[in-house]
Amino acid sequence: MIRICPSILNADRSNLALEIAKISKESDLLHLDVMDNIFVPNMTFSLEESRKIIEEAPIPVDAHLMIIDPDVKAHLYAKAGAASVTFHLEASSNPELTSQQIRGEGARVGIALKPNTPFSTLAPLMEFLDMVLIMTVEPGFGGQSFMANMMPKVAEARAEIDAKHLGKIWLQVDGGISLETISQASLAGADTFVAGSAVFKAGTPGEMVDSLRLQASKS
Repeated sequence: MIRICPSILNADRSNLALEIAKISKESDLLHLDVMDNIFVPNMTFSLEESRKIIEEAPIPVDAHLMIIDPDVKAHLYAKAGAASVTFHLEASSNPELTSQQIRGEGARVGIALKPNTPFSTLAPLMEFLDMVLIMTVEPGFGGQSFMANMMPKVAEARAEIDAKHLGKIWLQVDGGISLETISQASLAGADTFVAGSAVFKAGTPGEMVDSLRLQASKS
């Protein structure tokens, strides 16, 4: 199953409700990038702003926390109603407990890896997860170029999922996903795709979501 999760990072934030409405019928989840200007050099949405988006979004929200203190705050996004909450392994001192807290609030649990973090660091935690996120750019800003050299890591995660967790764990990629790059990620084994600029800079964002899904399905 292919899942497309448009990121509102590069959407028009002055009119988010309209922007989200453009893609809600075609999309599986809405990807909410939360940055704190500490873990990454950018600030996006506070917990209060995120809660409002989660409450008002017409589709489930996939919260990606690029914050320094997920062990303290991650479960609050699940409590706010996010369908899925992903935090970075690099920022967590107790990922097992944080995963359990998120799941305890009723959300799916994801852990993200920055480009320089090997998959082997995450492998022991797979039993606690519902999703693995392989970053295909350095987190912090939208509109970056896709890192094709991350595809071996995606393939490594795919092999682990197929061997031990098939049907349970989604494999997501985030960064530089477009009609030109989604096939590479799909061929490597990704099944869940975050796309920001490619969707919201398109003339018809909803149609772009459909096109991305079709392109990934062909791979």
